[in-house]
Amino acid sequence: MQANQSSKPIKRIPVLEMFGPTVQGEGMVIGRKTMFVRTAGCDYSCSWCDSAFTWDGSAKSDIRMLSADEIIEQLNEIGGNAFDHVTISGGNPALLPGLSFLIDELHKLNISVALETQGSRWQDWFWSIDDLTLSPKPPSSGMKTDWSVLDDIVSKLNNRATSFCLKTVVFDDEDLKYATSVHLRYPNVPFYVQAGNGQLQETEPQRMLPYLVERYEWLIDRVMPNPELKRVHVLPQLHTWVWGNKKGV
Repeated sequence: MQANQSSKPIKRIPVLEMFGPTVQGEGMVIGRKTMFVRTAGCDYSCSWCDSAFTWDGSAKSDIRMLSADEIIEQLNEIGGNAFDHVTISGGNPALLPGLSFLIDELHKLNISVALETQGSRWQDWFWSIDDLTLSPKPPSSGMKTDWSVLDDIVSKLNNRATSFCLKTVVFDDEDLKYATSVHLRYPNVPFYVQAGNGQLQETEPQRMLPYLVERYEWLIDRVMPNPELKRVHVLPQLHTWVWGNKKGV
């Protein structure tokens, strides 16, 4: 008697939160109306991470293992028919090979997908991301960049003419020196520098705005006279200007 073939197991994704529609606050699509899917887990532990709950265990009980269909169903419940763009965030979503199923299902619905990763891990589904940001971490993070891995990722993306950019968060002059080295290493890749947020414990947005404006002005003043940073976009962290450190916005 021939045994029945078993169906393939459903790929499940560790999801911490979903929210939106809201504006994308960072990177190449800053200001874009989008929904967010935040995944759990990261291979880094940056000193100034604004989403440390994705990897430090403090939100372990909030993790839900969801299929692509379940994620899309809940995105529709939250955002209705008011969106056509989804940002997958983390943590580091590049740790999850199963994201390919979610990306494919979103594309079938004519929904564009954005994703940010530090460039420490390759996934073949990178080629399918509509707005991909590689964000190598500067010295202030306490992390070390594996340049051979990042070189390989950039090379693979360039070979497929994928829409992607590089972004570095900057807190001080040492970080800006690092950011400049990133830009010089990959001069033909669109490059963004973003002012860092060093007040992660502040709960009142109105108290943060003067600080955030000062940090943005500082970064502008450093970048403008720099002859090695001609083709660069200088960004604030937009959502913190409006909501401070509030989660889920």
